[in-house]
Amino acid sequence: MQLQIRLLGTVELSVDGQSVTVGGAKQRATLAALALEANRPVPLDRLARMVWGDFPPASAVANLRSHVSALRQSLGERIIARSHAYELRLAGPELDVTEFQRLAGEGRASLSSADPVTAVRQLTEALALWRGPAGSGLPTGTALDNRWATLEEQRLQVFEELTQARLDLGEHADLLAGLRQHLAAHPLRERAWAQLMLALYRCGDTPAALTTYRDARSVLDEQLGLEPGEELVALHRAMLDRAPDLTVPAGAMPAPTGEALPVGRGAPVPRELPADLVNFVARTAEVAAVVAAVVAAVTGGTPAAVVVSGPVGYGKSALAVRAAHAVAADFPDGQVFVDLGYRPTVGAEEVLGRVLRALGVAPADVPACADERVGRFRSLVADRRILLVVDGVTQAAQVRPLVPAGPGPALIVAGQRHLPSLDGVPQVTVDGLSPGEARALLAALVGRDRLDEDPRATAELLRICAGSPLAVRIVGSRLAGRPESPVTALVERLRDGRHRLDWLTCDDLSVRERLAAACAAVRAGDEVAGRLVAVLGGAPDELALPDRSAARLGVSPARARRALEELVDTHLACRAGSDGYRLPALVREYAVEVATVPRQRRHDRRGEPVLALPVAAARCRAQPTSIEG
Repeated sequence: MQLQIRLLGTVELSVDGQSVTVGGAKQRATLAALALEANRPVPLDRLARMVWGDFPPASAVANLRSHVSALRQSLGERIIARSHAYELRLAGPELDVTEFQRLAGEGRASLSSADPVTAVRQLTEALALWRGPAGSGLPTGTALDNRWATLEEQRLQVFEELTQARLDLGEHADLLAGLRQHLAAHPLRERAWAQLMLALYRCGDTPAALTTYRDARSVLDEQLGLEPGEELVALHRAMLDRAPDLTVPAGAMPAPTGEALPVGRGAPVPRELPADLVNFVARTAEVAAVVAAVVAAVTGGTPAAVVVSGPVGYGKSALAVRAAHAVAADFPDGQVFVDLGYRPTVGAEEVLGRVLRALGVAPADVPACADERVGRFRSLVADRRILLVVDGVTQAAQVRPLVPAGPGPALIVAGQRHLPSLDGVPQVTVDGLSPGEARALLAALVGRDRLDEDPRATAELLRICAGSPLAVRIVGSRLAGRPESPVTALVERLRDGRHRLDWLTCDDLSVRERLAAACAAVRAGDEVAGRLVAVLGGAPDELALPDRSAARLGVSPARARRALEELVDTHLACRAGSDGYRLPALVREYAVEVATVPRQRRHDRRGEPVLALPVAAARCRAQPTSIEG
């Protein structure tokens, strides 16, 4: 049994890769307490104080036994009953707290060994494990409070150690904004004040560095009644004396050279990343994989690119944006975001033109020739810390010229299909949410208490959403808009498969439109595969076989198999058994509509023709105003 327990944020549990819902706040606190004391017996009286505080109720021990019994349904023999105690057996990597502390320790060791490059990688990975305040959502006023406070202190120390490593690499200009934000939230951190002073001094702004010292002294005096410590005083004195050892250390990463970016001529640095989702759940491993690939551009001195792929509505874009925000500070020369909208007609030449304009090249100066655009792009980004995020990609050719040719820039690609022809570029696949993860997302949108009012209706609602974060967000938005409506009211609407996609839409979010765009993209590249979606929707059986599909399409079995594999490659179908294929639940709902309702041509919001349904299109334009309709 492989476990993953996450405490650096909300409390989350997964077993063998599947997220598990942990009951109420007290049960989650019980799991957190046992995990923090992993591989050690925790006496019941101490466990009670960790869950309830210094004055647990008389029923605390009985309640603990009930909570442990519920946890054992998922953890099995990992929880051992001792004499008046419980013990949770964990391996180190199974608890994010342990992994954070391991990476933090390794990062400190690398920093002490004068290896700031390795330290930056290790400390960045450590901070990437944090999803929010440790123990979020658990009761306060308990013995766990001190543990969360200790972990928060460790997080702040790791941030400052990472800052030191980056100072050692000569990245002082890139650190100013982050240090100011850090000090705004934690104004008593003397080490951070010293780091901000040093970064300003190395940027050549000695007056600002000296003013920062006065600001630090004022804050410490007002809030603590203390003078600055020896480190700050000594640094201030050294700046007044213009001590030579305050300059950039030997061996630090030099400032990039090469063709100056238009930014250097007065144009603004592009900061185009969309807003990060507030309610982003799960995907910890996937985000870490993308971050690790991108950080290679900063710490490893190697080209960095990564592809994120997965089915429609599974959160590829959200994951790419979340990872991009996590590393944005490492790319001070700009972050460019391009959305291709799953339009296969958009070629690499058009993509390059969009990127060049984002980097400050005037439209009249963008080369007309594709090869010249590639050359201009590579000259602009060479040795520059620029992050490119390209969403809605349908084929490798659209982004191949953007793959970095050397250290400095990085590329994140998001789309429905794997792009294995991008040689050496790692591929990260986004799977559907587990029931527990889907419930956590829905709870973040509408509140856990509302879901607890009708657990059976909630479970059915999540089953209908079929692991799609998009579908969960849509039903969550509908429920949040009608707080007086019970969950079961929406479930009743969604039970009717003929109208299900009508209800899986809210404002500009629509499962139907996303699927229509995906199918249109497939049809543009493979007309047979595009027709196959409707054919499978009209088939009486859900299992598709090449021979049957060939007969319905009027093509050879070999051609039908290629079409089926195209649907698999674009995550519109999945393999079932040795020779079968099956449409995922929501894709099948759309395929049935396409097969049973007279088709017409219409245009989506982007002006692209998509396969549409007259009745469904009318419903999309006239949305029900409430769950009750």
